[in-house]
Amino acid sequence: MAHSLYICYFGVREPLVQTQVISYLCELIKGGHKIALLTFEPAGGKWDKQTETAIREELKEQGIEWHWLRYHKRFSIVATAWDILSGAVFINRFIRRKSPDVLHGRVHVSTLMAVVARRFSRGKPKILFDIRGFFPEEYTDAGIWPANGFIYRAAKRVEKWLLKEADGFVVLTERAREILFPESREEGFDKNGRPVEVIPCCVDLARFQSVNGSTRAEMRRKLGVSNRKVFVYVGSFGGWYLTDDMINFFSTAIKKNPATFVLILTQRNKEMVEARLKDRGFGNSDFLVESVPPSNIPEYLAAADAAISFIKACYSKQSSSPTKIAEYLASGLPIIANKGVGDIDLLIEMNSVGALINGFSEGDFLDALKAISGGPDIQDHCRQVALQNFDLGQVGGHRYRAIYDRLIKDA
Repeated sequence: MAHSLYICYFGVREPLVQTQVISYLCELIKGGHKIALLTFEPAGGKWDKQTETAIREELKEQGIEWHWLRYHKRFSIVATAWDILSGAVFINRFIRRKSPDVLHGRVHVSTLMAVVARRFSRGKPKILFDIRGFFPEEYTDAGIWPANGFIYRAAKRVEKWLLKEADGFVVLTERAREILFPESREEGFDKNGRPVEVIPCCVDLARFQSVNGSTRAEMRRKLGVSNRKVFVYVGSFGGWYLTDDMINFFSTAIKKNPATFVLILTQRNKEMVEARLKDRGFGNSDFLVESVPPSNIPEYLAAADAAISFIKACYSKQSSSPTKIAEYLASGLPIIANKGVGDIDLLIEMNSVGALINGFSEGDFLDALKAISGGPDIQDHCRQVALQNFDLGQVGGHRYRAIYDRLIKDA
């Protein structure tokens, strides 16, 4: 049985941590692994001793030993450097006290903490670099850092060091594997014999399978869309999420079929999205923009007939595995998506679970609307594809347990 510390540079109440991180840790626990979790919690909000105790007890019941440090945001670069130092000191002490077998770093900042801590420790646990995405390129593609600027070049040097120091790697897509570790395609090891796993963002399919036909009918009645074609989008707007193109698509869909209804589930900028839709002529009865907790996403998706995912196709997005894709398919929804993002092209083309658009013109949208189909057959097929590619237990949990076993075997 391995003892590991999972390091996550997010707060424990973040939806991503609740739906992804904790779910994967529970899968590792099912494999007999002992898990501790380190998170970084922002100041403010509904955070007090009672809240902390409740979270700690809830995680303890799931078998997770929880630790946290304060997240600092002001003066971004200095704040992040301070957090890295604080994290490395904590991890170094954790190594001395607990002698973990694995330090599991989620993305670059967390892995940097692990590498620094191990460098100054007598104990030498294995380090799993859970790369997730091309972090430096994400910041330049989003326009946060200047391309090839000082910060970007510094981040790339750090990344190179982490790739050298780590003992195993997780990436989200086959495209990312081809870029970073093409030699691992056949046997699952890089040129230095270190294990590499491709683990896309998975979901607990049981959450979606519990939503049945009666749930769909009830939610559609509740939303007032019983006789309408419902398109859904889940996620953020702005940045590399193509707000204008999504609204243009919805405009085309409603022009083609006036009975179309737009359902948008987003955690941020709800008022902005509503205003943009109204500016484009959408009436109040034509859309709903709602912020719902992750636990309620399945019942809302059950009301839809098809889903969209438009993301800027840039270099960094080759490593992206949007959770929404797994959620859509688990809900039986065919997907309209643009090309050039992660493995979505291959997924849709190989499995016939939607339509890919070449551009964002009205003609491209009309072609996609014509290409997608609905009904029980496509719903069952989408769910089967989700089971094969994104099931939390059979895909995500299985592959994480496999790479842990490889790391410990080599210890």
